[in-house]
Amino acid sequence: MTERPFISFHRPSIDEAEIQAVAETLRSGWLTTGPRTAQFEQEFRDYVQAPQALAVNSCTAGLHLALAALGVGPGDEVITSPLTFCATVNCIHHVGATPVLADIDAAGNLDPGSVADRITDRTRAVIPVHFAGLPCEMNTIWTLARQRGIHVVEDAAHAVGAHYRGNPIGAGNPANGDSSAAVAFSFYATKNLTTGEGGMITCHSAELADRMKVLCLHGISKDAWNRYSDKGNWYYEVVENGFKYNLSDIQSTIGIQQLRKQEQFLERRKKYADYYSSVLGSVDEVEIPREWDYCRHAWHLYVVRLELAALSISRGEFIEHLRQRGIGASVHFIPIYEHPCFADLALDIEKHCPTAVGMCPRLISLPLYPALTLEQVHYIASTVKEVAREYRRTRLFAAAG
Repeated sequence: MTERPFISFHRPSIDEAEIQAVAETLRSGWLTTGPRTAQFEQEFRDYVQAPQALAVNSCTAGLHLALAALGVGPGDEVITSPLTFCATVNCIHHVGATPVLADIDAAGNLDPGSVADRITDRTRAVIPVHFAGLPCEMNTIWTLARQRGIHVVEDAAHAVGAHYRGNPIGAGNPANGDSSAAVAFSFYATKNLTTGEGGMITCHSAELADRMKVLCLHGISKDAWNRYSDKGNWYYEVVENGFKYNLSDIQSTIGIQQLRKQEQFLERRKKYADYYSSVLGSVDEVEIPREWDYCRHAWHLYVVRLELAALSISRGEFIEHLRQRGIGASVHFIPIYEHPCFADLALDIEKHCPTAVGMCPRLISLPLYPALTLEQVHYIASTVKEVAREYRRTRLFAAAG
């Protein structure tokens, strides 16, 4: 019998369109930030219906730029989720502010009620994280932010293509004029849209966009690829202490091709997610992820919650059993408060974030990407069900009886 090939946790969907476009960019002689990056920004603006967009070299850079441009700094507090990658909290530290963790809801997203409880006179911003591609309850967060005079900066690393109440993440709510100060997207290798490394920061304020653009490239006042002043001479000024966060034309060329495939990618991701849910929804030892009818889930991740009390094995052992059967799984995320770097955030964590404390040890992310075949998805779902049934605690009780 032929051994089944291992199913990796992720494989990017890159084809000849990206390869040919990159080759054309290489032949053009323009490799760093230039016309292809400007084109990518324009097409991404149109896709998410945001007035402003700035291509950056990571979502981390976008979050940092937004906080810095908004003037968040030492003495300020920024509220965010404990269920996120360390970059979200690192960016708060980068501007000298203090991270404050609020609890999550049953979907894994930031709980607006917990945010309200954590606001103090020092709170300057809140960073909701659209976990796994499901939008947070933004209307409540926007209302709370407006009432308390704080900024909202969305961590949309998982949320390219997600919609909230009929509008793309990045568009805000045009019906009532609510929007976040900025929204940061990730184009890392594992994301729905990839440029290898990269990101985009969108906003509605031209003034904020201009400041982020200056900070993005060393604080230089002119475009790096258009340095002629109205006097006709080669000229630029450094007006702020900036960063090196720009995206290259090589990466932007890949992004343009990926963006044009997003609706196709999203359709396949949802098809596979729906199949997982149809099989695993009846498995008592596994809780399937939430989905709201007023949102379009981007399905960046398919994250199940193990019912550990019903199983005779740990999460780590469950993942190892999947690996032994040829399936790569992952964990999103090791919660912020468990990392040594953020040990100070673990104080009273059970009081402030009880839902996160109960949920995080149960999470397993299954493979979910367009390059999977339907046969592989069927195998993954049936194998998860098989492992859950094989190691359910009731089997042990029956054997003991």
